[in-house]
Amino acid sequence: MDFNEGGGGGGGGEEVGLEYWVRWQVPVCALIFILPTVVAVRLLKRVQSQPLKSTDLWLPCWRNLNPLWLLFFRVFAFASMAFLLYHIVLVLGGAFAFYFYTQWTFVLVTVYFALAIVISARGCWMYSKKKKSFPEDRESGEFLKKNSEAKETKGTIKFQSCHSQEEIECKTGFLEHLVQAIYQTCAGAVMLTDIVFWCLLVPFLLGDKFQLTLLIGCIHSVNAVFLILDSALNSQPFSWYGLAYFVLWSVSYVVFQWILHACGFTWWPYPFLDLSTPWAPLWYIALALVHLPCYGIYVLLMKAKGSIFSRMFPHAFVRTVNTTSRNSLEKKQA
Repeated sequence: MDFNEGGGGGGGGEEVGLEYWVRWQVPVCALIFILPTVVAVRLLKRVQSQPLKSTDLWLPCWRNLNPLWLLFFRVFAFASMAFLLYHIVLVLGGAFAFYFYTQWTFVLVTVYFALAIVISARGCWMYSKKKKSFPEDRESGEFLKKNSEAKETKGTIKFQSCHSQEEIECKTGFLEHLVQAIYQTCAGAVMLTDIVFWCLLVPFLLGDKFQLTLLIGCIHSVNAVFLILDSALNSQPFSWYGLAYFVLWSVSYVVFQWILHACGFTWWPYPFLDLSTPWAPLWYIALALVHLPCYGIYVLLMKAKGSIFSRMFPHAFVRTVNTTSRNSLEKKQA
């Protein structure tokens, strides 16, 4: 999603002074991204009440798949992305690499895999230490049983030992919720960067605004590929609530660009962020609206995962329960 990575031009090269910020477009564009921010923050207050199991983050959604395989994949994904990130910084000249939204997203996906490795490693350690077997049905919301004497009540696998349940299930804390938030943010961000790049920039601007290189092609593809493969393996719940994190992530980037230009920067990495054109409000509205289909595509992918895999592999695949459904289930069981 970088207009200038291969030798193209950005947007806006005029002097950015006080007269630039007294244009009528500035308050209008500010309002366009302030309103979604307010809505997103209010929505996140509801997300805080949604339950999240610690095992959601390291337990695969395939019954016979050892959690170590998910750990190994995450290590490979992190190492690959860290290697590409090193070359991005090397080619684009250090801190300038993080001037673009694509690199922001690439770093965020890398951070997700780094934190997911920590959680997976801890989960695998608990799995080997406790030597727990996994229940036949994880859709009910409880994921580990103490021994073969565990019984099923109202469709929920319960522990005979409250101590064991607290020791394993109640470890969900700040790190787990942070990883879940980053995961949902990455889902929308990689769709936005990769779809815009491959569907708009490559077909219409290739050879004119930039040149496609192997490195540029990789950073606009492996982020989505690795994240989708991780989604195909993990048990993390996914819902529309994550759109709020995605919106706040993009708003943070816009605010970052505005601050840079308020400090005297004269070049916009993306022409549609330039406030000097009378079409700026329309660009900002389009930018806000495009978040819905981009995040929606990933929601559809997750729904397809549950629907298709459960039919193709009914005895191997364990359907993930999203946070909203799980909350309703637990209320009924209570």
